[in-house]
Amino acid sequence: MKVFNLFSKLFLLLGMIAITNQNVQAQVSIVPAPNHLKLGNGFYNLDVTDVIEFTDDQVKTLADYLREQVFALTDVNVKIAQRKSQGKGINLLIDASISDNKEAYTLDITEDNIKVVGASKQGLMFGIQSLLQVIYPNQKNGEIVEIPVLTVKDQPSFKWRGMHLDVCRHFYSVEFVKHMLDMMAMHKLNTFHWHLTDDQGWRIEIKKYPKLTEISSVRPETMVGHYVEENQIFDGTPYGGFYTQEQIKEVVDYATKLCITVVPEIEMPGHAVAALAAYPELSCTGGPFEVYTKWGVSDDVYCAGKEETFEFLQNILSEVVELFPGEYLHVGGDECPKKRWENCPLCQKRMKENNLKDEMELQSYFIKRMETFVASKGKKLIGWDEILEGGLPERATVMSWRGYEGGIEAAHTGHDVVMTPGEFCYFDHLQGDQEYEPLSIGGFTSLNKVYQFKPVPPELDKKSRKHILGGQANVWTEYITSEDKVEYMVFPRLCAMSEVLWTNESQQNYEDFVKRLKVHLKRFDSLGVNYRPLDE
Repeated sequence: MKVFNLFSKLFLLLGMIAITNQNVQAQVSIVPAPNHLKLGNGFYNLDVTDVIEFTDDQVKTLADYLREQVFALTDVNVKIAQRKSQGKGINLLIDASISDNKEAYTLDITEDNIKVVGASKQGLMFGIQSLLQVIYPNQKNGEIVEIPVLTVKDQPSFKWRGMHLDVCRHFYSVEFVKHMLDMMAMHKLNTFHWHLTDDQGWRIEIKKYPKLTEISSVRPETMVGHYVEENQIFDGTPYGGFYTQEQIKEVVDYATKLCITVVPEIEMPGHAVAALAAYPELSCTGGPFEVYTKWGVSDDVYCAGKEETFEFLQNILSEVVELFPGEYLHVGGDECPKKRWENCPLCQKRMKENNLKDEMELQSYFIKRMETFVASKGKKLIGWDEILEGGLPERATVMSWRGYEGGIEAAHTGHDVVMTPGEFCYFDHLQGDQEYEPLSIGGFTSLNKVYQFKPVPPELDKKSRKHILGGQANVWTEYITSEDKVEYMVFPRLCAMSEVLWTNESQQNYEDFVKRLKVHLKRFDSLGVNYRPLDE
């Protein structure tokens, strides 16, 4: 009888351990999924006696960041200290020897301590993000927080893991931009593509050209409803806004602390009507113009036949490069109508003098001149895939949005590529039945569709595949009138994008992703994020 009772208790204990481990497994919901994760037994008990240890000033900023985030998640107020004891507490280290990939990290949680090691500052930041996600949501007790024992060894699949935000069609506050950077960091995204100029508004202060903010930043009114409707309606209310250079620096500094690079976009030679409203002499016709009130594309573009156009844009970019320390500068280059150039004597003269056979080659001439200037400032030019038309500048990087074709062509010729085909990557598309979704531009890009995105097309050979830097989500905002709606359109689709770009393709599993996402969304609840609920 005693033996029977002993075995009964043993089976009961093993059963309880199994159930506990299953519960812990369900709670460990890191997004994007780590490439190697091993769950152990037991917990590390985090409390107010804990210390976040850092080794040098480079790591101190991340220790401060982790301390703030732990307090926000748990109400546990831990301390930080510079030392190398690696005792009880959280040890933050940089060790380049762990991987050739500078974004790699390891995370070891035992019952005695937590150790996060990055191959660089960036890797350490990503390790911290995984640690924060291991803390189960809604553990705000201010006393003891149980963190599961586990080991993670991880690094990203792609170098460029981005999100684009259009602030021209609708404008968003500095604080909201910072919030989106926080959310990007949570998901280990590292590139923020900031779309700052377009037909419908100019959003960046340029000291040399004050009329760009006095005139170009405000449109007289805005379309109400969809732009394909026959009877277009306008609200009659001026709409605008811009970021001062000090605000730009503030955002860039904030992003840098999160190990995110900001890539500014200054559109040319098309999408220029807002600028031409202030400086009509840079057009082919001389204007007058007003900041565009419709969605879609205007026929009016920068005149490629005037030297003043290039001087104007070079002066602008000279100020822009001083604000953005990253290596890339985006010049747009997309959707440039050629109608004005076809009828402009100065553009035709330029074509004749440079032996350009058509307006496609004139656009190539325009972009090549700007690429030479950008390179002289120590930057790399990147543009949408239309910059392939007429011939691609030798050092340019292509952002392929009209499907994969432009990216494939560029990679085959030895150019770097960021894949962002609209079918998978445009977050202004519908997420469900149009009858129940808010007004959008159209299309259909579900959470599952985003997860199916493969940045490297199978047509590429091994040599060409090396030119695929990664991919990004694009948020165009014609119909995204509020910050709440930005969140609704972005989340949780950005979670899927992050996993596609970080986790090895062989490790990706949509059912497992959704399972983890259900826990992950509880973090969003605690942050007050207005995400779209999952389809049942």
